[in-house]
Formats: sequence, structure tokens, C-alpha cells
Amino acid sequence: MSSVLVSADKDSGVAVVTLNRPDRLNAVDLEMAGELAQVWRELRFDDSVRAVVLTGTGERAFCTGIDRDAVVPQPSSPFAQDDPLLGIGPKANDLWKPVVAAVRGMACGGAFYLLGEAEFVVADTTAAFFDPHTAYGMVSAYESVLMAQRMPYGEVARMALMGTAERISARRAYEVGLVSELVAEGEAFEAARACAAVIAGSPTEAVQGTVRALWAASEAGRSRGVAQAPHLIALGNATGEEQARLFAGRRRKYRLR
Repeated sequence: MSSVLVSADKDSGVAVVTLNRPDRLNAVDLEMAGELAQVWRELRFDDSVRAVVLTGTGERAFCTGIDRDAVVPQPSSPFAQDDPLLGIGPKANDLWKPVVAAVRGMACGGAFYLLGEAEFVVADTTAAFFDPHTAYGMVSAYESVLMAQRMPYGEVARMALMGTAERISARRAYEVGLVSELVAEGEAFEAARACAAVIAGSPTEAVQGTVRALWAASEAGRSRGVAQAPHLIALGNATGEEQARLFAGRRRKYRLR
């Protein structure tokens, strides 16, 4: 079964891209990473699709980042880091059709590669956001850079530095601007699809030009941060063995704020 499902409604012009690994909390393995890149690139050429909803299968999680079982060989040079998640977002694949994310359950770590490249996020009351990197001896680089374009500095810093000790509730995410609309449990997808249908009803060139302009507005700061990320990760990440030890002994209790 495909780890990424795609459906399109020709009448509304809305496509739905669904992360489909519920048994792994929709964590991204190398196969899913490749499928996502292919899906975004194919959508570029489908003129019947004018807006996209991005969601996840199941009730427990939207996405929990990279799958811990994924093996990603790394070069020895601190000037080169291979990150399979860098290519999973729509903007990374030159798709300028607007993407609305619908979040239910957990969204953490590498999920921010996707949320950071969506135009806006709709979440239900079960949503919770956190970044576990520092708790596992890892630098939160790309995630923090992307979230710094969406949330106040202090909120991004707190999320990244508190690691697994805290999760941001759907309500708090809405208050700080990460989430644009907060809806009742189970209603995020329909709310996101309704927004996408409205957007798809506007002239395509104007919509895509607006998306590109908005992305360009934050591009300078994001590009500088991303340029530093590989070096910071190479210098700051613990060894794979230490990361595994920290993950095995991870904090089970957390504060929801």
C-alpha cells in the first residue's frame, strides 16, 4: 500500500494528499520521502488541481517526523549532510499551488518540514505540537528555521529547547499563530478542504503569484538559517549510539500548555 495517498476532485479543483503510515504515526521513511517529492512534482502539471489539502491517516498523529528506523548514511565531512526530509515539501519541489494543512493529533519534529511549507494550518482540538530534537541530543536546525517564519521567536525557542518536556496545545498554537483556525475534534479536514475550495475558485495565476510573493517575503531569513544548518547539525548532534540511548530513555510525561 502506498505511504502517500492522492485524490482529486475535478469539480472543486482540490487535491488531497494524505500521509498513510498510521501504524508508524505517519513517520516519514525513505520511501515516503520519495513518494512525497514525486506527488508534489506531478501536481505541478495537473491543471485541474488548483489547491491542495495535506493531512494524515488516523487519529493519533498528523506526522511524527522521520522514522527512527530509517537508515540515512552520512558523509564524514561537516560541510555535507544528507537530510531526506529536505525534499518532502511542496516548495522544495517547486509547487506554488496553495497547500492547506489539516492537523489532528501529534505533529512533531520533521513534521515541521511539511507544515513550514504549507500556506496555513487548520487544526482540531486534539492537535499537539512539539520538537524533541534537543532531548535526543540533536540540533533542531531546519525545523526551527521554518517555524521561525510562523511563530514568535520566543515560542519557537521554547518549543525547540523544552524538547519532550512540553507540548503546545492546539489552543496555544492558535494563539501564537502557528494554527490559523481551530475547530472541534475531527473537523480539521473538512475545514481545510472548505478553505482550499474557496482558494481554488479564484484565478490560478493570481493565486500562485500570491503564494510565490508570500514565500519570497520570508525567503532571505530562511535561506540564511538553512545555509548554517548542516554545519550546526554536524557540530552539535550526538553520536547515533547516544541518540538511541536518549531515545530509549525518553521522557514519558510532558506538560501540555
